[in-house]
Amino acid sequence: MKIPRLLGFAALAAASLAAAALALDRAFPPDLTRYQQRSTEVVDADNRLLRAFTTTDGKWRLKTDVAQVDPLYLTLLKAYEDRRFDEHWGIDPFAAVRAAGQWIGRGKIVSGASTISMQAARLLDGPRPRSLLTKTIQSARAVQLEWRYSKREVMAIYLTLAPMGGNLEGVRAASLAYFGKEPAHLSAAEAALLVAIPQSPERRRPDRRPQSAEIGRDRVLARGLEHGLIDKASFDLAMNRAVPTKRLAMPMQAPHLATWLAGQSPGAVVPTTIRLELQEALTQLVTDERAQLGDKAQIAMVVVDNRTGDVAAWLGGEDFFGRAGQVDLVRAHRSPGSALKPLIYALAFDDRTLHPDSLVEDVPVRFKEWLPRNFDRGHQGAITVRRALQQSLNVPAVLALERVGPQRFLTTLRAAGALPGLPPGDTADSLGMALGSATVSPLELAGLYSGLANGGAFTLPRVRRDQPRPATAQLVGPTAAWYVTDILNDAPLPEGFASLPPALRERRIAYKTGTSAGFRDAWGAAYSTNWTVVVWVGHADGTPRPGQLGRLAALPITLKAFGRLPAEDNRAPPAPADVLRVASWHDLPPRMRTLAPIAQTSGGPRIAYPTADSKIELGPRDSVPLSANGGSGSLRWLVDGRPLDGTQWKPDGVGEARVAVVDDQGRSSAVTVRIVRRP
Repeated sequence: MKIPRLLGFAALAAASLAAAALALDRAFPPDLTRYQQRSTEVVDADNRLLRAFTTTDGKWRLKTDVAQVDPLYLTLLKAYEDRRFDEHWGIDPFAAVRAAGQWIGRGKIVSGASTISMQAARLLDGPRPRSLLTKTIQSARAVQLEWRYSKREVMAIYLTLAPMGGNLEGVRAASLAYFGKEPAHLSAAEAALLVAIPQSPERRRPDRRPQSAEIGRDRVLARGLEHGLIDKASFDLAMNRAVPTKRLAMPMQAPHLATWLAGQSPGAVVPTTIRLELQEALTQLVTDERAQLGDKAQIAMVVVDNRTGDVAAWLGGEDFFGRAGQVDLVRAHRSPGSALKPLIYALAFDDRTLHPDSLVEDVPVRFKEWLPRNFDRGHQGAITVRRALQQSLNVPAVLALERVGPQRFLTTLRAAGALPGLPPGDTADSLGMALGSATVSPLELAGLYSGLANGGAFTLPRVRRDQPRPATAQLVGPTAAWYVTDILNDAPLPEGFASLPPALRERRIAYKTGTSAGFRDAWGAAYSTNWTVVVWVGHADGTPRPGQLGRLAALPITLKAFGRLPAEDNRAPPAPADVLRVASWHDLPPRMRTLAPIAQTSGGPRIAYPTADSKIELGPRDSVPLSANGGSGSLRWLVDGRPLDGTQWKPDGVGEARVAVVDDQGRSSAVTVRIVRRP
């Protein structure tokens, strides 16, 4: 009866102890604050570090788990610090007995029997005086950690918080600072050094005391050889390796993007869609191109993968720590100049009121008090919409916007994810948007051009993988987008590009440029089947750059960027079934044949003869008398864009012709007539 009673008392005592331990655990849970207050990390599409930031207390403390470090490092760490880590429950009883015997025998602490779990507890708890009480507290905390968490989680605490000299904490921070790489692949010498430093982090800092660091490393290597963890050849090679003598800079890719995102999620690991190799290649391109700019203007670039809508590269400008260098020019709103014209024409094409072969008269036209002119101050007369867009003529673009409607155009841009800014005093019905009065950012412009590449399905580009994809809006039809792409595929090349290199020519790149008033902003925007690239060149403070047009300053960089993009399917996408192919504007439906002003201010000229859509029968030597009402000053007459001398028009042949009249104020009107021969 005594044995069962003793067993009962033992069970009761064990239960009481367990209950007390559970109560203490709940009353005094481990404080994980230091472990949780980690550096903000911004990582690429494959979780590789783009940029990290110090914690609020100024530490480089990067989250590190077992899967992120080389197995050799873990093997050496356990052999040197805690051989029975995988078996014990926070305290190593064998090491404790050994340490107690040494203490009793020598009258002082010789070894502390500290396990990795105890070190993790110490690192969480912060500095305390070295004493038996401190060891007791750390031992209790180590048991508590093992009770609450798995071995991998306890190890992760150590890997993240281990002191590595200066403001470096954790294996990843040290590996990046001393070796310039992540700790997933370490040599024996590198792994041993990272094991040795935490034992005396300031005395073994390789950047300040390389000899002491080398001695500590060699001890770890000797232990590894002793236990058969490394062979003799690896040992000899590692012993002959010099330790690093300086700290390296932390990764600094896409700094503008990283700074922006870090502000949104402090202390987190922010997953982006950026592709590190592409980011690095384009950063080098921008660096090389900027070195050739005499005025050291900034270059911003954004690349979007059209298949996913994800941002693949983000370059907000060079010289991040220089004057105005931290302005993120990818998100900065600037005047796009002519870069929005393709969207205007796309809406007109979608309405079936305009066609690439429609005829428009590039002549002076006054819109209320505004008389838009082309960049070269000249006019080309009658021209197709295709040529007007390729040559970026201003009057035809304004006429197209008048037909589409400025408010509708602005609404469409907003629905596509852009938030155009209007200058003071400008309104949503301003025709000046056709020439760049509404500002957009390179990121927004990339989204608009990517929408054209995707058949008119627009979405704001995504850069964070942990956020849902923005909704897609079909704002123009595939046919309208195809017309614009077909036009821009044959746009004139910039100077220095007699022809595209074969690799680029096969991509079928559609491109457009833009130059803002006063030469403050130069743009190049281009897209292929898979990629959209937008480049902005200028000064962050808006200082003018006289003579620096988009096709000279930005488009060459844009095209060079395509040379660094991954290969893609070069086959041209099939034309939509309802694409209308005609030989000339005469073959178009009447409503699509010409683009003319919708309304003029009162007092403008009106053609009295010939009347609109009339058929005129003429003999071989007959001419057509031209007359108009209204207007001011002398009137100028044009037929199919060619000026006439006087008011008598002698047609060259039969067929349709466009007759226009313009007064001294640039007000105009036009009619279409058909000439037939008298029987």
